[in-house]
Amino acid sequence: MWTEKAAATAEAQESGCRNRSSISRQIPVVGVVTEDDEAQGVFKPVDLNHVIKLLEETNKDGLEEKQLKFVKKLVQCYQNGLPLRDLAQIFKILNLCAGKIKNQPRFVESAYDIIKLCGLPFLKKKVSDEITYAEDTANSIALLGDLMKIPSSELRIQICKCIVDFYHAEPPKKHIPGYQQASSSYKIQMAEVGGLAKTMVQAMTLLENQLVEKLWVLKVLQHLSTSEVNCSIMMKAQAASGICAHLNDPDPSGQLLFRSSEILWNLLEKSPKEEILQQLSNLECLLALKEVFKNLFMRGFSHYDRQLRNDILVITTIIAQNPEAPMIECGFAKDLILFATFNEVKSQNILVKGLKLSNSYEDFELKKLLFNIIVILCKDLPTIQLLIEGKVILALFTYVKKPEKQKTINWSAAQYEELQLHAIATLSSVAPLLIEEYMSCQGNAQVLAFLEWCESEDPFFSHGNSFHGTGGRGNKFAQMRYSLRLLRAMVYLEDETVNTDLCEKGTIQQMIGIFKNIISKTNEKEEAIVLEIQSDILLILSGLCEHHIQRKEIFGTEGVDIVLHVMKTDPRKLQSGLGYNILLFSTLDSIWCCILGCYPSEDYFLEKEGIFLLLDVLALNQKKFCNLILGIMVEFCDNPKTAAHVNAWRGKKDQTAASLLIKLWRKEEKELGVKRDKNGKIIDTKKPLFTSFQEEQKIIPLPANCPSVAVMDVSENIRAKIYAILGKLDFENLPGLSAEDFVTLCIIHRYLDFKIQATHKQRELANKSWENFLARTSNAKTLKKAKRFQEKAIEASRYHERPQNAIFHPTDIKGLNTTVPSGGVVTVESTPARLVGGPLADTDIALKKLPIRGGALQKVKAVKIEDVPKKSIPT
Repeated sequence: MWTEKAAATAEAQESGCRNRSSISRQIPVVGVVTEDDEAQGVFKPVDLNHVIKLLEETNKDGLEEKQLKFVKKLVQCYQNGLPLRDLAQIFKILNLCAGKIKNQPRFVESAYDIIKLCGLPFLKKKVSDEITYAEDTANSIALLGDLMKIPSSELRIQICKCIVDFYHAEPPKKHIPGYQQASSSYKIQMAEVGGLAKTMVQAMTLLENQLVEKLWVLKVLQHLSTSEVNCSIMMKAQAASGICAHLNDPDPSGQLLFRSSEILWNLLEKSPKEEILQQLSNLECLLALKEVFKNLFMRGFSHYDRQLRNDILVITTIIAQNPEAPMIECGFAKDLILFATFNEVKSQNILVKGLKLSNSYEDFELKKLLFNIIVILCKDLPTIQLLIEGKVILALFTYVKKPEKQKTINWSAAQYEELQLHAIATLSSVAPLLIEEYMSCQGNAQVLAFLEWCESEDPFFSHGNSFHGTGGRGNKFAQMRYSLRLLRAMVYLEDETVNTDLCEKGTIQQMIGIFKNIISKTNEKEEAIVLEIQSDILLILSGLCEHHIQRKEIFGTEGVDIVLHVMKTDPRKLQSGLGYNILLFSTLDSIWCCILGCYPSEDYFLEKEGIFLLLDVLALNQKKFCNLILGIMVEFCDNPKTAAHVNAWRGKKDQTAASLLIKLWRKEEKELGVKRDKNGKIIDTKKPLFTSFQEEQKIIPLPANCPSVAVMDVSENIRAKIYAILGKLDFENLPGLSAEDFVTLCIIHRYLDFKIQATHKQRELANKSWENFLARTSNAKTLKKAKRFQEKAIEASRYHERPQNAIFHPTDIKGLNTTVPSGGVVTVESTPARLVGGPLADTDIALKKLPIRGGALQKVKAVKIEDVPKKSIPT
C-alpha cells in the first residue's frame, strides 16, 4: 500500500530526530511537508494485499502467529477511521479471519477488532469517493449481517454495536490531512443498498435462547426500521410475524417488548399495511399479543407499562381491521370486550376482579381505545354473540345521561364528556346490530330523555376538546349531534318495532321542536354543527313518516314550516362548504317522505308557495338537485292545485316554469350526446332518443334482478320526469316559450311514441321470424335452403387448424332435416313402426346400435324393431 519512498522518508525523519538530540546546535533546515506525507504519518504503512495473501496461506509452521501479528498491525493503523478506498480489502481480511474461527478460535479477537473499526468514521479523499466506492461499501456492510452466523456472543454483540453506531455518527478523533469524513447518512444509505436488514432479521432465528444477543439484534432492527427501504426489506423477510410471535418471551429487563413493539409500529407505518396485517393475522401472533396485553393490563402499574399497554392495544386494533384475523378464535375479542365494560357492568371474571382504572392520561386513553376496538369488532358478525354476553349495550348506555359524579372513577369533567361522546358514537355502530338488547334497555326512551336535557337550559359548560366534541364548546350541541346520529341509525333499520316505539313516545313532535329551537340559538361559530343536527332531524323524520299517512299528519303544518324555512336559504350558501348542500338534500327527502301523499300537508305547502321555492332551487341549474326536485314535482302534479302554481312561477328575466323545463331537457340531451341540429330538430329519425352512450355500449349479459339499460336510462336521466310534468300540464297553453322551445316541446310530446317505436321494431322482428319458421315447415325447398345456410354458418364458425395426430369427432347426425338448434335433451313421441318401418328407418342410424360394453357405434346385420313409448333421448 505504502511506497518505499514513503518508508524511507519516515526512516530519515526518525534518524534526523536522533541526530538532533545528540548535537547541541544545528543549522535550521526549512522543508515542505505535503498532505500525503502527513496522512502517511497517521495511517502507518500496511500492505493490505500482503495481509490478504498471508491469510490465504495454510499449513506452515508459525503461520498463525504471523497472521495474527499482521492483523493486529492493520487494526492499529486504522484507529482514526477507514478510508473508503481501502474498505473492500479490509472487509476481505475480516471475512478471511471469520472463516478461520471455527478451527482457530484465536481469530475471534482479530475479527472483533476489525469489526470495532467499522464503528469509526468512513473517510473520503475525494468528494466523488462516496459514489466511486458505493458498491464496495454496500457489499462490505452487508457482510456484517452474514457474520451473525458465527456462534460467538461477543462477536455478534460487537456487530450490533457497530451498526447502531451508524445512527450516532461522531467526528474523527484526530483530523487527518487530505481526508474528509463521509456524510453522516452515508453508512445508513449503504446499509439499505446492501440489504443489511434482511440478514439481521434472519439472525433472529439463530438467537432463540440467547436473550442478550437477541436484545442487541432488536436494537439494531429498531434503528433500521426507521427507513422505508429497510421496512420493505424486513417485510419481505417476514419480520413482523417473527417478532410478534416472540413478544411474550421471558425478559426481566422489559427491553424485548418495548423494542419489538417499536419495530412493529415502524413496519405498519413505513411499509405496505396490507402485507404486514397479513403476516400478523395468525393465531400465534394474536395469542402472543393477547398474553402481553393481559399481563400489562392486570399487572402494569408504572407510567411506562401503561404506555406500552396502550401501544399494544393500538397494534391489535389495526390487526382487528383485517376480517381474516382470528380475533374470536384466540379468545382476544372476548377479553377485550370484558376489559371495555367491567367498570360499567359488574363482572365476577377473575381477570378483572379487584381491578380498577385511574383517571390518569394513560387509563383515559385506554378507555377510548377499548370503545374504538368494539366498533371494529362489531363489523365481524360472529362477534355479536360476544357483545350480547358482555352486555355492551347496557355498559354504553350508562353514559347516555346527564353528567354526574362517578362513583367508581373520578373522571375530570373534560374526560367524562369525551368518554360520553365516544360511548354514544360507539352505540351508533353497535346498537343497530343488537336491536333486542337496545329495546330491553329502553334505548329509545333513554336517548329521547337525553335529548331533552341537551335542549334544556340547565347550566353546562362543555369543553369541546376532543375529536367528538368539535363545535360543541360551551354548549350541548356535540351531545345532541351524536344522540341524533344514534336515532338516525336506528330509524333507518326500518324495524317497525323500533319506529313505532319512537312515534308513540312523541319523537316526531320532539324533533320538530328541537329544529325550531336550534334555529334561534345558532351563531356563525356553531353553524356547521347546527346544519348537521338539522340534516339528521329531517332524515329521522323522513324515516319515520315514509309510507305512514298517520305519521305524516302528525308531521303536519309545523313540519312543513321547518321545511319551508330551509328552502328559503340564500342560494349562495350552498357553495360555502359548511353543509348547506346536505341540509337541502335532507329537506327534499323530507318533502318526499313527510308531505307527499298527505293532502292537508300538500295544500299547506302549496299555500305557502312551496312550489315556487322548489322551482327557485331548480332554476339554480345544479344537476345534483334536478333529478330529486323533478321527481317531487311529478308527484305534486297529481294535486289539481299544483298546475296553477307552476304556471304562475316566474324566474330571472321573467322565465316561466315550462321554459325552464324545456331548457333542462335540451341541456340533458346535449350532455347525453343525443343528435339534434342547430335548431333543435331530430337528425336520426330511426333513433330519435338514442344517446352516444347507448351507441357505444356493448351488449352485456345481466342477471335477472338487475335493471336493464333501458330502465336505467329512464330512471337516471331527467327526460322522463320532464315529460311527465309537462304531460300533466297538458302540453298546451304553456306561457313564455320561444320558437326553439316549441320545437323541443314537440319532441318531448312524442317522447313515449319514440320509446314504443323500439317495441314495434321488436314485434316486426318477431313476426318475420315466425314467417320464416312457417316457410320452412311448409316448403321443402325453403327448408333445404335454410339447412344448407345453417350448415355453412356452422362450418364457418369452426376452428380449421387441427393439431397433429388429433382425433376428429363429428357432431352432426346425418339424415336429420331440422334447422332448429337442439338442446341437451329432446322429448319426442315415436311414430308407430307400422307406418314408417321403425324409428329413423331412412337414416344411417338404423344400421347402428350401442354395444352393451360401450365404445363406438358398430354396424350390425339386423335390428329388432319395437314400438318405442314416449321418452327423453339425450342428444
